Parts: sequence; C-alpha cells; structure tokens
Amino acid sequence: MIDETSRFLIAVVDDDQGILRSLEYLLESADYAVRSFTSGAGLLDADCLAQVDCLISDIDMPGIDGFELLRRIHVARPELPIILITGYPETLQRLPPLAGSSPRAFTKPFQGAELLAAVSESLSTPGG
Repeated sequence: MIDETSRFLIAVVDDDQGILRSLEYLLESADYAVRSFTSGAGLLDADCLAQVDCLISDIDMPGIDGFELLRRIHVARPELPIILITGYPETLQRLPPLAGSSPRAFTKPFQGAELLAAVSESLSTPGG
C-alpha cells in the first residue's frame, strides 16, 4: 500500500512551544507536511491558508484565540477541516455554531493515535 499522506499540509497553531513541537513530531512521523505557528495572527499573516489541507489549533491563546481563528478561517475556507485542542474542557461548550461544518475537538492530554485518526478522517471526508 502506498502512503500518500505526505502530500497533505497540516497547519498547527498553539502558543505552547512544547505542545507545538510535540504535534510537529507526531504529524511528521505520519508523513504529513507541517507548518507551525505560535499564534492565530501568525497563521493569518503567513498567507498560506490556500495551501493548508487541515488546521489543528489550540483554543486558549492570547490575541486571536482558537474560536476567533475558527470564525475567520470558516469565512475564508469553509471546507477546511479544523481540529481544536484545549486544556480546558469547559471551553468546548462555547464552541460557536458554524454552517455546514463541525470541527473535531480534543482535550489535552490526548492520545496521538486518536488525533492522527481524526486528521486522516478529515482529509478523506469531502468538505472536512
């Protein structure tokens, strides 16, 4: 079986350098290309959103938090699969409703295999 995951670009946004590095290693170990950002503004300013195949973002960040980033990305690319992560499960109750999509969400700590399965599933499902 040929593994074609390396053609996918995953953007990861987290203000915690340790989490960011861990996610980079996890995704790269599954042969995904990864672009990492320490803020939502960093991702938006990088002007690479058109090339991104899936976004993984922390929710609780200074400046543009994960929910605001989700709203902005949904306007620009409503079909982009988004996976949210948080250390505070109660914040998931504030997940904004979005027409036509429902982002996956994980609470830290999460199992790497579960996150990789969610990424793989989101990339194989039309419209995320």
